[in-house]
Amino acid sequence: MAKRKIAVIGVGKIAQDQHLPVIDKSDDFELAATVSTRGLGHGDKPVFKTPAELYAAMPEISLVSICTPPNVRHQYVREALDAGKDVMMEKPPTTTISELDDLIAHARRLDRVLFQTWHSQYNAAVDRARDMVAKDGVKSVRIDWRESVRKWHPGQDWVWEPGGFGVCDPGINALSIFTKVMPFPVFVQESTLTFPANRQTPIDVQITFKSGQLHRPEMSAGFNWLEESGEIWTIRFETGTGDELKLEKGGTVLRVNGEVVLENPSEEYERIYERFAALLDAHQSDVDAAPLRLMSDVFLMGARVNGPDFEW
Repeated sequence: MAKRKIAVIGVGKIAQDQHLPVIDKSDDFELAATVSTRGLGHGDKPVFKTPAELYAAMPEISLVSICTPPNVRHQYVREALDAGKDVMMEKPPTTTISELDDLIAHARRLDRVLFQTWHSQYNAAVDRARDMVAKDGVKSVRIDWRESVRKWHPGQDWVWEPGGFGVCDPGINALSIFTKVMPFPVFVQESTLTFPANRQTPIDVQITFKSGQLHRPEMSAGFNWLEESGEIWTIRFETGTGDELKLEKGGTVLRVNGEVVLENPSEEYERIYERFAALLDAHQSDVDAAPLRLMSDVFLMGARVNGPDFEW
């Protein structure tokens, strides 16, 4: 079967580090073009400044992967759907739930495939933890998601602007795992968001969750963007039977009572492109709004704390 031709819209760090290399080695997709306001391309493929230029010059391209910052994604996805394209979206999907709801409805009206990716969900260790928690129940959960903004978003001032999410941009990866694994709905009880005095989005977030469960499991999370010693991407579950499950390295490793029971290389982006191919074959959409809804509640319930200025 011939590979499907796909265009990548937005050629920032995540596209360069993940999307473009994964497409290069994919059995399902072949890069047709890129869209970059900075004129960034990949290999010898055509480069366009706007999606409209791409659609006019290459109308035969029916698939796009949109990797822009979230503040423009609603507009770009709508334009793609209106142009008859099936669409993959990077996370977080949009800046608001209302925008995401609109895209879901619009894709349905136009009978187009819309795939919202949550790459951290695509790990065998996450699936194993979900199965174990479903069987044994949950007594407590602790999420620690700490990394360096200077390493992962170097010089990207959009992350500090309204709609840029701040530390909640990586933090939503943790919530995507959390909402997938948990066997019952969870809600935000309270949150504290620390903002640099000279920035518009948080650099540190502390959250306490609650649920409707009678046994009232203790659940909390901490996100921080000033971790310079290395990434700490862990979620610890204490099950109802007293076992400790610990997802480490962003969900690629599962420890049970301290022993590694499952460890796979990080191939999340390979898996999301495989999933996109399967959705296209079935002509089905897949959009999970739960992580964005929970993160939205973090902001709605958040107490603001002003911290020191942040400088690159």
